[in-house]
Amino acid sequence: MLKISVLVSGGGTNLQALINAQKSGVLSSGKTVQVISSREDAYALKRADEFGIPSAVAKNETEILSELSKVKPDVIVLAGFMHILSKNFIDTVKVPIINIHPSLIPSFCGEGFYGLKVHEAVLKSGVKVTGATVHFVNEIPDGGEIIAQKAVEILPDDTPESLQRRVMETCEWVILPRAVESVCRKIKPRIFPKALKYAGRGIITGMTPSGKRMLAYFIMGRSTSSKARIFERSGDDLIIKLTREDKNFDPSLILYSPLRVLGDNIIITNGDQTDTVYDALKSGGTFEGALRTREYEPDPPHYTPRISALMTPSGHKQSILKRAGKYFFEYEYEAGKGRLIHTYDHDVMSGGVLPSFSGEPREVIIPENLEEFADSLWAELGESYRVALYVRYYDGEGYNDKLFNTQEA
Repeated sequence: MLKISVLVSGGGTNLQALINAQKSGVLSSGKTVQVISSREDAYALKRADEFGIPSAVAKNETEILSELSKVKPDVIVLAGFMHILSKNFIDTVKVPIINIHPSLIPSFCGEGFYGLKVHEAVLKSGVKVTGATVHFVNEIPDGGEIIAQKAVEILPDDTPESLQRRVMETCEWVILPRAVESVCRKIKPRIFPKALKYAGRGIITGMTPSGKRMLAYFIMGRSTSSKARIFERSGDDLIIKLTREDKNFDPSLILYSPLRVLGDNIIITNGDQTDTVYDALKSGGTFEGALRTREYEPDPPHYTPRISALMTPSGHKQSILKRAGKYFFEYEYEAGKGRLIHTYDHDVMSGGVLPSFSGEPREVIIPENLEEFADSLWAELGESYRVALYVRYYDGEGYNDKLFNTQEA
């Protein structure tokens, strides 16, 4: 997840819009990690404090640069920041700077157009439509490339204050988070091709840009029983353990070895079919042959698919067994790329039947840095349902790994 620093000068309503968007999932590729205000009395500082975001006051560009160096943001957002940044500052930070302006650029913008002055000028001009613009910042005030715009009609009884409020509520607070998400995704593509609240269980297999084989396995849960689990290393294998006793479930569906190693083969699955594949390979059988003896999970009404993967030195395979059929996929390793498969395809209302993953496993970008990849995937899983995640990167001599559990052992 990318780091966002937000520069403010006043009430921080657009900062609040970013915070709300992070909580709702609209902004999921970046996170506000710092708020810098040009004024000590800015209410935006109280908003930052309320949500546990580190903040500081910086009254000139030198002080701002000093604060920015503490977090090294990937993106900077100007959210009601009432100062024009110099070309030297823009060149120094070397990351995208995004600004929100309360008009439809190129109208009512540039030096002298800020705050209520913009809306006063709009009403005085007699135009029928105004709005807001999100744009990149360059050395020309409000002159950078436009990222997004949204319009709103001007009403006959509008005052500068009422128009300002409506532009904020219907335009600024809507397009700013979406534009920031768009920029973050272009800098660093999401692991999931679309935001999912509940993907179930998932497997990623692939290769880093330098040629290291990699894998990831995650589980999510909605019920108390499914959430009461942790991953634990067992030699080169991975096992699942309970954090609390519960007799109201089929243990074979939630307690299994998701990862087992057999020589140069690495088996990853979302159920006890790990052992089925392991035993078949050990006795000279095949990945496909082993899984053809199994089917989807007996958990109506969802009938959760069984997903599996096999990594060998020369390539990787994935499979999904669901009510619609048994599907197998085979890939050669490609530097910097992987394949993602998960049990559920998109979100439904609470209590509805969870739809199975469909189509071919999705291609994802694999970064070189294990920590970066693991942290990004954990963040995308979201706090509501994520249970555990395991990521492993192989090199010529062994492997490095990282494990996440939401609960303590």
